Amino acid sequence: MAARSANEILAALGSEQGRRDPMPLFAELHRIGPVCRLEPGTSPYAVVVNGYDAAQEALKDTRFGRLLTADPDPQDAVLRRLGGSMMFKNEPEHLRMRKVFQAVLTPRRLTGFEPVVEALATELLDDLGKAGRDGQVIDFVDFAYRLPITVIGTFLGIPRSDLGWFRDRTKAIDDYLDLGGKAPERLAAANQAADELNDYYARMLADRRVQPRDDLVSSLVDSELAEQELIDNLLVLVNASFVTTMNLLTNGLELLLAQPLLIDALRNEPDRAAGCVEEILRHQSSVQLISRKASVDLELAGETITEGSLVLILPGAANRDPAKHSDADAFDPDRADLQHLSFGAGPFYCVGAGLARMEGRAAFGQLFQRFPQLQLAGEPVRSHSLLLRGHASMPIRLG
Repeated sequence: MAARSANEILAALGSEQGRRDPMPLFAELHRIGPVCRLEPGTSPYAVVVNGYDAAQEALKDTRFGRLLTADPDPQDAVLRRLGGSMMFKNEPEHLRMRKVFQAVLTPRRLTGFEPVVEALATELLDDLGKAGRDGQVIDFVDFAYRLPITVIGTFLGIPRSDLGWFRDRTKAIDDYLDLGGKAPERLAAANQAADELNDYYARMLADRRVQPRDDLVSSLVDSELAEQELIDNLLVLVNASFVTTMNLLTNGLELLLAQPLLIDALRNEPDRAAGCVEEILRHQSSVQLISRKASVDLELAGETITEGSLVLILPGAANRDPAKHSDADAFDPDRADLQHLSFGAGPFYCVGAGLARMEGRAAFGQLFQRFPQLQLAGEPVRSHSLLLRGHASMPIRLG
């Protein structure tokens, strides 16, 4: 079969098969080069960046700016809320907002929160054990959702009774952000979700101003950020913090169950969970697509990129670059180099990376000690999203 062009490969990524298993397509892109030019007029993007070094350079270079929409005053609620957060701001606005969150998300505070994460993982594994007793088939996705949403909810001070409410609203926004997700019905659902989340956080901030508590939101209410800026950033923080970790957990379980000897090692040495988490993130990046816009003419891996051009960065492909990692398609937590770009790089590096790692260590450090006979009870079903790689369902038996 003749080698396909970058345009053909990108089109295949959006297909059902490409969404389910993009890795062979990433390998095709690597054979073309680290930066693949697309034919003018065929795509919103000028190039696809799939090589590790090129992707890292693009993510670190602030001349590749973030762009959610070209409209400075969008009418759609989802664009206003997302666009008002640091996730979609460029410098200096991004740094101004980020400093506020870094001041409260200190390493010391995160370290002090680790026993809470461990205790929440234990509690939720207790619930998992009750649901799966007597060989009952259960869906691991439910646990994978509950752990990170309970952790971020506890950290922020969101009542547990409200946590289930977030799932559909977050999915509506993520569906809209996916490649090819701009259909009118998806936009309408995302707008409604953004409005409802906006109202929720507005009430929460008003409550904390009257009755401060020992939580992150109370630490933020008197910051230099305007109220709407706080709301927009809380919306994105919660969305990003649990969906990506949910995918880390389901991707990781599928990978680990394919290696019984590794499970035995992990059960005997729970500290090995840290290396497993990094390799899961490398092998199956939760975030597969990142868009950037060139603010000036520049060069990347020998390709000239003109001012105003859109650039599609593929962290999932970069993490599988054979020029960076030997035997890149193998899952090997003992490999010498566990570096990856799953949390981004440079000034836009994920502010919640430490918490996600903590949740992964807590889950996989305990899971197989509690349930040594855990096994799949059916074929896992991948979510349809290409942007966020995870599972819609994962039936298991605990033994």
